[in-house]
Amino acid sequence: MSKPEFKFRVARALAQVDPAAWDACANPPDLALAPVDAARRERFNPFLSHAFLNALETSRSAQAQAGWAPFHALVEDGRGRLAACAPCYLKSHSMGEYVFDYAWADAYERAGGRYYPKLQLSVPFTPAQGRRLLVAPGPQAHDARAALVAGLQELRAQTGASSIHVTFPLESEALALEDDGFLSRTGKQFHFFNRGYRDFEAFLESLASRKRKMIRRERREAQDGVEIHRLVGEEITQEHWDAFFRFYTDTGVRKWGNPYLTRDFFTHVGDAMAQRILLVMARREGRWIAGAINFIGDDALYGRNWGAIEERPFLHFEVCYYQAIDFALERGLQRVEAGAQGEHKLARGYEPVTTWSAHAIADPRLASAVADFLAHERAAIAQAIDVYGAHTPFRRDLAREESE
Repeated sequence: MSKPEFKFRVARALAQVDPAAWDACANPPDLALAPVDAARRERFNPFLSHAFLNALETSRSAQAQAGWAPFHALVEDGRGRLAACAPCYLKSHSMGEYVFDYAWADAYERAGGRYYPKLQLSVPFTPAQGRRLLVAPGPQAHDARAALVAGLQELRAQTGASSIHVTFPLESEALALEDDGFLSRTGKQFHFFNRGYRDFEAFLESLASRKRKMIRRERREAQDGVEIHRLVGEEITQEHWDAFFRFYTDTGVRKWGNPYLTRDFFTHVGDAMAQRILLVMARREGRWIAGAINFIGDDALYGRNWGAIEERPFLHFEVCYYQAIDFALERGLQRVEAGAQGEHKLARGYEPVTTWSAHAIADPRLASAVADFLAHERAAIAQAIDVYGAHTPFRRDLAREESE
């Protein structure tokens, strides 16, 4: 039997791609994850949806002028049906990625090379794990994936990009890409896992006494004189988005400079996927003072952006971490992904996990140097995760019971 024929092409805007066709690849209802990812179920990832990615573009958050030129990779079968795709961007910088390669770019350019542009397979401004090679299930899946990877490699050459970077894929994807010549990189985050807790109090009972008392004290102080509102779907109004955007920009300017997301993004994404958004808002004396936006998957709650215009003790922990855990337990979600970095999450019930990325670098000299660096970095990341894992706040007697 001859191999199926596929055509690779690029969409310069997600609006050019049929939403149903994209979503059939991105979040197929019968997706079966590889065994290596079996412990990390992901039936629906909101960030991979056409609605989310399109909102980034229509709001002018992810666009060529901002250094994120859409170059979405599409593979169509012989009948013109979308068989595979990938959110792809031609980048002129390394901002908004959360997997840092500034040192690689600096070293290459000092040696006379040109690091930018580069191809980036990712969800802009979103350090959340998920599939990146979005292949529709079926008997042609293997060949469609091969056509997608080959097309991306050819696209890199055509655009003059120095490299291809696949950030925050699933572990199985990163390891499979090694066979295609990519270099694997690891990082770390802190996620909350639902160990069958019936509610927040049951989660607290799993912690050592000192940590349990600390969290209860932090929640009391954070809520003293403050109302906490959890809003989903039609409960979220433009008034809430206006207030949240003030928090987001104020905090973003103080920490990073120019915030990545425009005000229009929140309106667009709120209109497109309201039931997949949890907005946690804090109000004091009738005035909104802080908030955090989360996106709701079928198996996980994904915490994204936070901001505040008043400094209140422990309010960040309450709005971003404790309310997220509470909501996830009420919904029966299996985990909370609370974004990048944050060792302080460890003491609050979030556990260390390994994150992945994959990198194909055209120049063999740079590729060799990066490969050597990554070997040392992976060892350091693994060691750090082992150390963090030995210092979780959970009761030692429960840990012993689970290991027996």
